[in-house]
Amino acid sequence: MSDTTTAPVTEHPYASRRWDHVPLYRWWRRSVVGSVDQGEVSARIIEESGWSPRYLFMTMMSAGIAVLGLLLSSPAVVIGAMLISPLMSPILGLGFSLALFDFAEMRRSLSALAVGAIAALLFTALIVLASPLKAPTAEILARTRPNLFDLLVALFAALAGTFAIIRGRGETIVGVAIATALMPPLAVVGYGLATWNMPIMGGALALFVTNFVTIALAAMIMARFYGFGHYLSSQQSWTQTILLALVFVVMAVPLGISLSRIAREAVTVGQIRSFLSDRFGASSRVSQLDVDFERAPLGVRTVVIAPRSRAESNALLQSDLSDRLGRPVALQVDQVLLDPGSGSVEAQRAELRQASEAAEVESRIAGTIVNLVSLAAGVAPDAVTLDREHRRVTATAAPLPGADLSTYAALERRAKTSAPDWEVAIVPPLAQLPLIAFPDNDDALDGPARAAVLLSAWAARRWNSPQLGVPGLPDTAPERPTLSQRRALAIAALLKEQSIAAVPAPASGQRFRLTGGLQADQ
Repeated sequence: MSDTTTAPVTEHPYASRRWDHVPLYRWWRRSVVGSVDQGEVSARIIEESGWSPRYLFMTMMSAGIAVLGLLLSSPAVVIGAMLISPLMSPILGLGFSLALFDFAEMRRSLSALAVGAIAALLFTALIVLASPLKAPTAEILARTRPNLFDLLVALFAALAGTFAIIRGRGETIVGVAIATALMPPLAVVGYGLATWNMPIMGGALALFVTNFVTIALAAMIMARFYGFGHYLSSQQSWTQTILLALVFVVMAVPLGISLSRIAREAVTVGQIRSFLSDRFGASSRVSQLDVDFERAPLGVRTVVIAPRSRAESNALLQSDLSDRLGRPVALQVDQVLLDPGSGSVEAQRAELRQASEAAEVESRIAGTIVNLVSLAAGVAPDAVTLDREHRRVTATAAPLPGADLSTYAALERRAKTSAPDWEVAIVPPLAQLPLIAFPDNDDALDGPARAAVLLSAWAARRWNSPQLGVPGLPDTAPERPTLSQRRALAIAALLKEQSIAAVPAPASGQRFRLTGGLQADQ
């Protein structure tokens, strides 16, 4: 029987004797299987499915570009990573080995994929650890909630990519189709590992595994459709069919549950909007609606533009909305109430539209700033304090691996740049203040020393510490101060400019480290 596995597929006697009387089968063999040079396609796939130094290098570069694009929240950069990723080759090899029951090729493809995935994961983790920006961006969060639609995207992409490979219609489309579903979530797994964020890492890993398995099985389906492995025994074919169905069911159930949850959230948002529209009337407008499904009770925040005669009690609205939804709700309604004017109906409507647009723009800006600060601080949006009246937003930053005070100060400056009309305050975790080093025999604050003092003053303000201890600072101004005292006085003068009081602390030679009552133990 060994000669039957090496003979051309189109001439194998097993299939021809058993199924040649079926017209559809004859058409399939002639028009589909016969149109493909299976030997050439198999040789090309086997040649490219193993790992090599070039494959490893390109995978790491693709992963590096992907994680930088994710940290910058730049879709264009993420797409660039997709274009150069070589992960499609071992996945295609795995799919064809499943179709052919070729266990040697299966091991070879899985080894290449494992090596590439581990290298990409470790490389992205190192980049994130070295990066001062570690807060999750919108691009990162978008890959942490896989659902049934993600499975369908991977399925359709793999079918299109495998078709292009088999028909010889260009490998570029395959690289785009398959890398789209794999490299970004793999980079997010590396990000989750570096920041030890288990929810993000778990969600991205689920998406990666789902897409990887779906792509491999879709490649197997397309390979079987074009006759690869059709000479296998009926028992082998049934094994493939049952295994394929079971895997898709196992993956589809949790992803379907996730999609159902997303759909329920959309329905809840529609119910809340409908409730508010009914209560405030047709002449009113719900201009902004934010629902936090992670909170308990359900967090709802909205802005409603309405005539003054339709004003409602927030407490009553919250109670009635809880009854409507059948679950506890924490409702915050900002009501913009308009006085009835003597102008025409058209003028009143124009006034309503203008007020609605202004309130909506203001609410949108505030929401954007809250999201921006929450990402910069590495905390959830509901942990950010927003003071609309004084246009101030504050957040206590989560500890970031490898971050120091300068990292948090840089995050705050970046957030301020995006919200110039708002006062942004990111409170860093308690930590040592930076060292202040003077040049030899000099009492002047040079650039680095001045920056260290200003950073210490910034941290003291964020920690609500009104004073800092300055090593060597004399209680009273001496007639002939020593070098250490002159340095301490220079530091105290700069702190005074920053509205921070300086108090004496034990001297420490040429290198100074300020101390404060609220900072961590030295």
